[in-house]
Amino acid sequence: MRELDECRTSTNYDLAALITACIAMFLFKAGSRNEMNNLREEKRFRKNYQRLFKMPLPHMDTVDNIMRQLTEDQLQKLTQSMVRALLKKKIFHNQRLFGEWFVIAVDASGIHSFTECPHDQALHKDYSSGKSSWHNMVLEAKLITANGFAISIATEWLENPEEGNYDKQDCERKAFKRLAKKLKSAFPRLPVCLVADGLYPYQGFFEICSEYGWGWIVTFKDGNLPSVWEEVKSLCQLTSGNQRKIIIRQQDNVIEQNYIWINDIDYHGVKLHWLECIETTTDKEGQITENRFVHISSYPINWNTAPELSRTGRLRWKIENEGFNTQKNHGYALEHKFSRVSYLATKNYYQCLQIAHIINQLLVLSKTFQSVMQGKMTLKRIWGKMIAVMTERKLSVTKLAQLTGRPCQIRLIN
Repeated sequence: MRELDECRTSTNYDLAALITACIAMFLFKAGSRNEMNNLREEKRFRKNYQRLFKMPLPHMDTVDNIMRQLTEDQLQKLTQSMVRALLKKKIFHNQRLFGEWFVIAVDASGIHSFTECPHDQALHKDYSSGKSSWHNMVLEAKLITANGFAISIATEWLENPEEGNYDKQDCERKAFKRLAKKLKSAFPRLPVCLVADGLYPYQGFFEICSEYGWGWIVTFKDGNLPSVWEEVKSLCQLTSGNQRKIIIRQQDNVIEQNYIWINDIDYHGVKLHWLECIETTTDKEGQITENRFVHISSYPINWNTAPELSRTGRLRWKIENEGFNTQKNHGYALEHKFSRVSYLATKNYYQCLQIAHIINQLLVLSKTFQSVMQGKMTLKRIWGKMIAVMTERKLSVTKLAQLTGRPCQIRLIN
């Protein structure tokens, strides 16, 4: 953190102290700069914070000043350095597809909406009523795992040109080209399998993945690539051997999964592999629920790989659930406008949130923490207790030194 470029002419606080305070606002799930300032006003909290982080807690207006000055890429590089450290420690190696490919989900989400234009690069939408709205949107690449991780690995904002000269607004597909370039530059040798929704089966996506040496699995909707669907329908009856049935007994439910696949479908020179899973769940009362999952993939499919490829394709939901939904609705206040006057500050707050979320995931997905989540215990209650300890009890410097002075191994849930 101290290696970040200094952008101030005068300094009252170390740069690391200011960035740590911003990250801590999200770690503690304060929800706003004002609430973090309220915590800061608590003398016991302020002193405990200094004991815990070994640096002072500045006023959040001072933090806001630095968020307006840091260049856009600095905090994203800090986030990526954390991911590299986790990869080096092989934290996610057991979660790789086929023991080789790290699964990275790509998706966009709206962050803020406005009734007046907040900045020149905001996307806008005009309504038939004559009203308009403006939006901040972000395209995320998150490293996802079956055991619950959704780790930000690259970020690209959907934004119009700063100079204001454009025929069409920015969109998710345009932003993906920029995001992919960032991801490849930051992790040039990482074996990547991209998973994405039904927006991504298009020629440009296939070409980018091929150029960068990435694998991919994308949701394949009925309206996607009509020529491919025609070939699927004509070949299904000729490939009756490409089927597998699995029956799973899960508590009181019986889950039957029927897989069917077709390999080597040509789409403008690209080889696609089509996979469908019909999942039927029967509960203890005999009620039946049926779901259908269809994907296309760069990986050839066989009897052994069909279930794993289908499960991996469905992991895409984690970027929405463990990613955006958690950050919006479970304490991180992603949709809160931490800065109403600086678009650059908005981007930097977003990166601090991602860093905090990475740290909290390492805690929450540990076996030690999960052992506490018994009965009706909730994350919200645990975080409330943590704030109560910080505001009501004096943390022991001796015990903190003992804890931080010895090696610590976090054992994660499977």
